[in-house]
Amino acid sequence: QMFLVALSFAYFAKALCGSYMKSTITQLERRFDIPSYLIGVIDGSFEIGNLLVIAFVSYFGAKLHRPKIIAVGCVLMSIGTFIIALPHFITGRYEFETSVRWVENSTQNLAPCPVGSPADFTKGKEQIYHCAVFLGCEGESNLSMWIYVLLGNVLRGIGETPVQPLGISYIDDFATEENAALYVGCVQTISVVGPVFGYLLGSLCAKIYVDVGFVSMDSITITPADARWVGAWWLGYLIAGVITLLSAIPFWFLPRSLLKGPEKSTPEQKRKETPLLKHKYPAEDSSFLEMAQGSVPNQALYLSSEFFPTLRTLLSHRVYLIYLCVTIIQLNSLIGMVTYKPKYIEQHFRQSASKANFLMGVINIPAVALGIFSGGLLMKKMKLNIMEAAKFAFGTSLIGYLLSLIFFAMSCENAKVAGVTVSYNSVDTISYDRHSEFTGCNSDCFCSANDWDPICGENGITYVSPCLAGCTSSAGSGKNTVFSNCSCIGVAGNFTASTGQCHHTDDCDSMFPYFLALSVITSFIISLGGTPGYMILIRCIKPQLKSLALGFHALATRTLDTAGIPAPIYFGAIIDTTCLKWGQKRCGGLGACRIYNTTAYRVAYLGLTLSLRTVSFIICIPGFVLLSRQLKKEERNGIHGALANGGAELEALRKEDFVISNLNQSQQSSD
Repeated sequence: QMFLVALSFAYFAKALCGSYMKSTITQLERRFDIPSYLIGVIDGSFEIGNLLVIAFVSYFGAKLHRPKIIAVGCVLMSIGTFIIALPHFITGRYEFETSVRWVENSTQNLAPCPVGSPADFTKGKEQIYHCAVFLGCEGESNLSMWIYVLLGNVLRGIGETPVQPLGISYIDDFATEENAALYVGCVQTISVVGPVFGYLLGSLCAKIYVDVGFVSMDSITITPADARWVGAWWLGYLIAGVITLLSAIPFWFLPRSLLKGPEKSTPEQKRKETPLLKHKYPAEDSSFLEMAQGSVPNQALYLSSEFFPTLRTLLSHRVYLIYLCVTIIQLNSLIGMVTYKPKYIEQHFRQSASKANFLMGVINIPAVALGIFSGGLLMKKMKLNIMEAAKFAFGTSLIGYLLSLIFFAMSCENAKVAGVTVSYNSVDTISYDRHSEFTGCNSDCFCSANDWDPICGENGITYVSPCLAGCTSSAGSGKNTVFSNCSCIGVAGNFTASTGQCHHTDDCDSMFPYFLALSVITSFIISLGGTPGYMILIRCIKPQLKSLALGFHALATRTLDTAGIPAPIYFGAIIDTTCLKWGQKRCGGLGACRIYNTTAYRVAYLGLTLSLRTVSFIICIPGFVLLSRQLKKEERNGIHGALANGGAELEALRKEDFVISNLNQSQQSSD
C-alpha cells in the first residue's frame, strides 16, 4: 500500500509537469521568439529522452532494486524540470517592443513619429544589425536560451522512463491476483488527475508577469490579452520540480522485494505467494527469463530461433497491422490537436492564455476521463464481443468526427489591423492580400515595419505602432498613454488612440460558449470508444502473442505519436504558414508570430486534425472485413473442434460400454 501511494504520487507529478509544458507553449514562443514548429520540437524532446533509455531500463530494471531506480528517475525528472526554468535566471529581463515609456509623475512623452523616411530608417536598421552581429550579438542574445528548455525536457523524459514499467511490474509481482487490477486502476486514475492540476497551474502562472518581483508592475504597459504578454512560465516549473523531487523520497525507503524468505514465511503467506508466482512466471516462459538473466548460452541463437519468427508471425497478422496503423494515425491527430488547442482558443477566440489553460484543465480533461471510464463500464454491462467492441469504437469516433465538422462554422472575424488585414484607405473590408504598413499618411515618419507595438484608434482600427499611425504627440504614461494628432486615424487626423490592440469580441463572445459545449461533447463521445478500442488489440491475436503485440504496439505508438515527436512539429509548421505578422528578433530574423490569419488558422488546424481521422476511417474498412473473416474462421474451427471432440467422446463411451458389457458377460459366466 505504501508503494501504491508513492507510485500514484509519482504518476501525478509527471502528469502535472507534462500538461504544464503544453500550457506554456505560447509563453515560450514569445519569451524566446521562436516559431510554433520549434515549440513542437521542444515538446517532443521529452519522448526523445524517454526512447533513448527505455530499452536499457526495461532490460536491467527488473534485475535491480526497482523502487530505488524509480527514485533516481524522479530525481532526474526534477533536475530536468529545474533546468527548463533555468533560462529565466541567467538571462536579462524580458523586453517587448513598445514606444510607451513609464515615467513617474510625467504627462508628456517624446513624439512617437520622428521626422524621416522609411527608406532612411531601413538603411539605418541594416547598419545597426551589422554592427550588432559584429559585436557578438548572436552569441550573447538570450533568445538562444530555449536550448536549455529542450535539454531539460530531454532529461525529464529520461527520468520518467522507469516509473511506468517498473512501477506496474512491481505491483503485478507482489500484489494478490484480485487486487493487482484495482491497484493499477488507482494509479491510472491519479495520472488523469495530474493534467487537470497542470493546466490550472498554467492558468495561474499565465496571469503573473514573467519578471514579477524584478520590475515595477506599474511600468508594464501590456495586459495578459496582449500578443506580447509573457506570463511567469518559470514559476510553474519550479513548483512542478519540487513536487517531483518530493515524489522520489518514499521510494528510497521501500524494499527491493515484498516477499519474505521461506524460513520466515507463514503457511498463509506460502499459500498466497506460491500460486501467485507460479501464475506470473509459468514454466513455458522460463527460456525467456533465463535469457533475460544471461543464463542462456547463446542469446543470439535464441533470438533468431524464437523471437524473430514470433515477431514475423505477429507482423503478418493483417488485423493487427491495420489496428496499429489506425491507432498511429488517430493518435497523431489527437496529440496535434491537444498540443495546440489552448493556442487555438487564444488566437481564434481572442482569449488570454490563462483562460485557455483554465478551460482545458476544468472542462476538457475531465470530459475525456469520464468518457474513458464510461466506455469501460458500458463494455462490461453490454458484454460486447470483439466485433461489437470494434463497431462501438468506430461508431463513437465517427459521431465525434461528424460533430467536429461544426467547428468549421464557428468562426470569429479577424482583427482589423491597418496595413496587415485592412488597407489604410478601405478600413471597412478585411482582406488578406499583402498590404503595406507605409502609406501617404505616415510617409514623413521615421518608422520601422518590423516592430509590433499596437495601438487602438478611435475608429476601431488597430495600428501596428503609434509611428505607423502617424501620431505626433502623446500624453500620460504606461497603460494610460494616449496618442493624439494621428494623421492616419480619421479623415482629418484629429482622432486619438490608446495603447493595445482593439478587441471586437461581440461575435466571439456569443460563439465561444457554443464552442466550449461542443468541445466537451465531442471529447466525451470520442473517449467512450477508448477502452473498447483497446480491447480489440488484446482479443484479435492469439494468447501466446499477446505480450509481444502489446509491447510492439506501445513502442510504435510511443515513437510515432504518443511521443509527440512528429505531430506537434508538423502541426506547428502548418500553423506557422498562417502568420500575418512576425515579430523581429533583437539580432535580426523572424521571432514569434504576433497575429494570424484567423480563417486560414482554423482551416489548417481543424483540417489537418480531421484529415488524419478521415484516413483512419478509410483504413478501418478493410479492417472490418478482415476481422469478420477471422472471426468466422475461428468459429468454423471451433465447431470442427467441438465435433471432433464430440466424436472422440462418443467413441470413448462406446468403448466404455463395450468393456462394461464384456465384464458383465464374464461375471455371469463365472457365476
